[in-house]
Amino acid sequence: MNTMQHSTKRLGLAGLGLVSAAVVMAMAGSEPEQAHIVQGQDLAAARAAVIAAGGDITHELGIIRAVGAELSASEVESLRAENSVRIYEDRRVETARKRTNVSTQEPKLEVETTAVPVAVGADALHEEGITGDGVVVAFVDTGLSEWNELAYERNRHRVRAAYDATRGQEIAAWSEDWNGHGTHVTSVLANNAFDRKSGLHEGVAPGADLVIVDAFDDSGSGSYADVIQGISWIVENKDAHGTRVLNLSFSARPQSRYWDDPLNQAVMAAWDAGILVVASAGNTGPDPMTIGVPGNVPYVITVGAMTDSYTPDDPSDDRLATFSSSGPTHEGFVKPEVVAPGGHVKAIMDNAAEIAKQHQEFHDGSKYFTMSGTSQSAAVVSGIAALMLQADPTLSPDDVKCRLMASAKAATTGDGKHAYGILQQGAGLVNAYDAVYSTETGCANRGLDIAADLAGTQRYAGPVRGDEDGNFYIEGPDGTLYSGSFLWSDSFLWSDSFLWSDSFLWSDSFLWSDSFLWSDSFLWSDSFLWSDSFLWSDSFLWSDSFLWSDSFLWSDSFLWSDALDEPVAINVWVPQE
Repeated sequence: MNTMQHSTKRLGLAGLGLVSAAVVMAMAGSEPEQAHIVQGQDLAAARAAVIAAGGDITHELGIIRAVGAELSASEVESLRAENSVRIYEDRRVETARKRTNVSTQEPKLEVETTAVPVAVGADALHEEGITGDGVVVAFVDTGLSEWNELAYERNRHRVRAAYDATRGQEIAAWSEDWNGHGTHVTSVLANNAFDRKSGLHEGVAPGADLVIVDAFDDSGSGSYADVIQGISWIVENKDAHGTRVLNLSFSARPQSRYWDDPLNQAVMAAWDAGILVVASAGNTGPDPMTIGVPGNVPYVITVGAMTDSYTPDDPSDDRLATFSSSGPTHEGFVKPEVVAPGGHVKAIMDNAAEIAKQHQEFHDGSKYFTMSGTSQSAAVVSGIAALMLQADPTLSPDDVKCRLMASAKAATTGDGKHAYGILQQGAGLVNAYDAVYSTETGCANRGLDIAADLAGTQRYAGPVRGDEDGNFYIEGPDGTLYSGSFLWSDSFLWSDSFLWSDSFLWSDSFLWSDSFLWSDSFLWSDSFLWSDSFLWSDSFLWSDSFLWSDSFLWSDSFLWSDALDEPVAINVWVPQE
């Protein structure tokens, strides 16, 4: 977002009484101000502290007891001296952009690909009348262009509500998406058009209703504060709009422990409020420890990507997409939980959208654009969640996560071994039909107390450790060690609570390539530095029962390092796979 756009957004809040006249002075050239997030014991305390310091409030982020504020260096120092608030630099958020080191690819639009609903078994559910009807899914993205296939169902408008988080106000039931990413991701889930050959719906949940939050400008730029404000609005209005699922198709490099990141705090609060959150793993794989924010939140469903290698009728070459980010998280949690189709996914995007203009070779000239990424994979899983919630509206977020994982199919090789480790594929490829008819309960987020986590009274670490040689391993509750490439074992317990049996393995007739395995000698990269130069020691081992003490928190005056202030990327452009 350029300076003029940012200033316009801030002035747009003046009618709500959130911006003082000092904003105009700042624009005129007084002491430079920068965007921050200021968190207090409650929202009122955060507001009062900023006002007392002379700062200008731009966002009210009640979901995390914070405000967005423009602060000068002296105002930041004044707030830090108070030691009653926490201050975060407001990170920039950007949508898909073309990497300069990615060569132009030849389009493969002539290649016939299987519709995503078929690939995950959702088509059989559609035939039974399970289409996500009545379930509301919220998207925080670049908005939604009004295509009939997305906005209407039998003359009924499917968009329950829309909100412009960059201006802090509700808007018409849709907004022009000049970036394209939001429409594409929403189309993966909600497109109710029929495939001409199969007569099946294009979208995974073609009957679902939508809540649209536009948190980015036309160029695909926004901020942490904008995204958090959008999530806050969704949670505050969840009962009025009936929101059950929240899709977050973006990822940022972690700069603090999961609980200290303000965006993660908002996501955790949404889950605690009863909204199922689905996040993309990120497109910075395949190396370990590349899961981004908010996918590193242990409670949510984090989704990696697989591809059929342009041969939908030949499953033997299906594989994990090379860009799909892998675990563990910095706190030792196994991520992603599942994988879903994310290679060369065809969905609706206007040919005038920014992404389509940058990659014209992948637009069909009409309404469909082909794009790869874990953003698309997350939308697939959000769609499956909508199908599950239509079939059983009583399911909690933990129940949905449990059944998605229990019904997933792990990729195996010809000799019956797993083709990928659990830090790459999680429980495996999602299966919509089996997830809907699963009866598993209580197998997700066992041993975790999200309310205590949000309150700061308990912190958690996952079961993954690193040895003195830099190898990853898992120690089971009985002391058994699981190492190497993290192949599934009959006795392996997921999160020390759920036993995965052979019945959840992919059959030999549906094999993934075994050419994409981690080597046992893979070492942690020195580039995984925490801000303030903090580096996890290879010799630092966690026990399964380890709880972070209250004293093991970032200081209240913690500021993120400028050196690590990388943008949050909504599906950084990756080559088609």
